[in-house]
Amino acid sequence: MVASAGAQAGEQGWSSRTAFILAAVGAAVGLGNIWRFPTLAGENGGGAFVLVYLVCVLLIGLPLMLSEFVVGRAGQSDAIGSVTRVAEESRVSRKWRLFGGIEILAGFLILSFYSVVAGWVLYYIWLSGGDFFGNLFAGEPLRGAFSDVGQDAVSGMMGELFASPGRLIGVHALFMVATITIVASGVHDGIEKAATWLMPAFFFLLLGITIYGAFTGDFERALAFMFTPDFSKLTAPAINEALGQAFFSLSLASGALITYGAYVGREVNLAPTAATISVADTGVALIAGLMIFPIVFAVGLDPSAGPALIFQSLPVAFQTMPGGSLIGLLFFVLIFFAALTSSISLLEGPTAWAIDRFGLRRPAAAIMIGGGAFVIGIACALGYNVWSDVRPLGFWSIFAEADILDTLDGFTGKLMLPLAGLLMSIFVGWKADRRLVEMQSGLSGGLFLAWRFLVAWVCPIAVALILVFGLFPELLV
Repeated sequence: MVASAGAQAGEQGWSSRTAFILAAVGAAVGLGNIWRFPTLAGENGGGAFVLVYLVCVLLIGLPLMLSEFVVGRAGQSDAIGSVTRVAEESRVSRKWRLFGGIEILAGFLILSFYSVVAGWVLYYIWLSGGDFFGNLFAGEPLRGAFSDVGQDAVSGMMGELFASPGRLIGVHALFMVATITIVASGVHDGIEKAATWLMPAFFFLLLGITIYGAFTGDFERALAFMFTPDFSKLTAPAINEALGQAFFSLSLASGALITYGAYVGREVNLAPTAATISVADTGVALIAGLMIFPIVFAVGLDPSAGPALIFQSLPVAFQTMPGGSLIGLLFFVLIFFAALTSSISLLEGPTAWAIDRFGLRRPAAAIMIGGGAFVIGIACALGYNVWSDVRPLGFWSIFAEADILDTLDGFTGKLMLPLAGLLMSIFVGWKADRRLVEMQSGLSGGLFLAWRFLVAWVCPIAVALILVFGLFPELLV
């Protein structure tokens, strides 16, 4: 039985419940909240989608998050080691560790393309920073963003980045180095300190830009759009998108939460802690919508613009707004903080596994895993230019038009994460020893029975639907 990560958790775990919450919120809060949630809400009509999303977080996301923490603290190891230990103590097959392996591999693959996308954010910080400080030194700090160029040029910045392999790989490398450096520094001296500094700064920027949007944008329309349900727009694909977003936004099934759970002391009550993390993560997604949509509506942009909303539409919006140059810079810094805390958790899962499996020192393990992810990320970056015609899974209809990055994103999101989540819910709900699970969860009586029912019955059905409809989207038509 492996024990090195468990030993590490005892020697260098979270210093407090607050530190664990900040790190776990950082793992959950990422591009999925700031980019994907507003995009999906915009594409699916707003209020009705948001309502279904909230219900899914409560009934599926929170129970599965607590399940991952339970397995991690009970196992006191990496995702594979923790599942193995819980299986042994529950006297069931060690083969259940398969889903721990799927989680670790999924986290590694996600990190490889996540770092590329986060590199785009660094590029926009560079552009926005140059624009703002140029205005500042010219004595006009409150000018609109990129006021010296036309809208077409601003919208075309992303295309210019994609056309340059050197730039794409360079910013990808910078982001990966930052991630590796923090993880290599350890749980307490690296991950916890980063979360302690980055998450408060993130929330400060999030609230600050939201308040700015409330006064300069169309806040009333944004509120109506997000919180007035129009059930005529609630299609079957929209419901499935809400279900998937609830699952993905909490960083479930990527190995991160099991690993973070292994570093939690016995004195921490996991159930209310998981609830706090879920509420914080969901709150960030909602506030992100209230940050973005007032600006979008104020300048007449399309809220259903999709992924281009963040990198093409909003920079155009910042052109026409007072102080847009500064707000644009702060906006991309905010996204960078969110991306970095998530990438740290994605690297930590496979790093903990490498420490256990190969007996490596933490810096060597972080460099080995991060370096491997960086190499795969290079292929993703080249998929936008040199290898733009490459379709790795072109024989599969759902990936027929997907480039390298979108293929990795789709393969992990549509297959690996739902499969691992399905196996996790069956394992905790049906196979793990009831007394062990109850003792670790912090729940008892009716609350424990309700949680166990959700994990054993509701979650497997819901996650199976994500898996089936992700692989066979034609079933929703």
